Amino acid sequence: MNVVKLKVKRLPHCVALPTYGTPGAAGLDLAAAIPKPVELRAGERMQMPTGIQIEIPERHQGQVVPRSGLAAKAGITLTNCVGTIDSDYRGEVIVLLINHGTETYTFEPGERVAQLVVQPIPYVEIEEVDELSPSDVRGAGGFGSTGKTVWTSEYRGQA
Repeated sequence: MNVVKLKVKRLPHCVALPTYGTPGAAGLDLAAAIPKPVELRAGERMQMPTGIQIEIPERHQGQVVPRSGLAAKAGITLTNCVGTIDSDYRGEVIVLLINHGTETYTFEPGERVAQLVVQPIPYVEIEEVDELSPSDVRGAGGFGSTGKTVWTSEYRGQA
C-alpha cells in the first residue's frame, strides 16, 4: 500500500479532523466547522469552513468533491463541481456549497459536508507542434460526437 502523508493543522474552530468513513473510502470526510446550525436556502450558495489547513505533498493535489448522500437527499453539492487544492496552498480548506434542492437545508456542527481526495499529479512539459497525431476514433469531433447528441451554437438537441 502506498501511503501519502498529509499534514493537517487544526484551527481553533475545528470540530473534527478529516477521516475515512470506511476502510474502502477514496476520500477523507470534511466536517463543517461551525459553532451552531447554519441554514442554506434553496438556490443559495455558501462558503463552509472546515477548521483545518493542510500541506499536500509536492506533485499531489487535493480534490474537494461532493458527498453523494447530501446530493441525493437534499440536492446539496459543490458550486465548482470539484475544488482543486494545490500543494502550495496553506490557507483554511473552505467548501463551496450550493443548494440545488427545493427546501432549506440545515447543516449541523461537525456534519460531513464534502470529501478530500489526494492524488498524484505528473509534471506536464509543453511541446508546441505544427500537427497532432491522428485519432481514428474521434478526431476533432466535439460534444456528443461519440453518441447521438449533437451540440451546435444554434441548437442543442438530439440528432
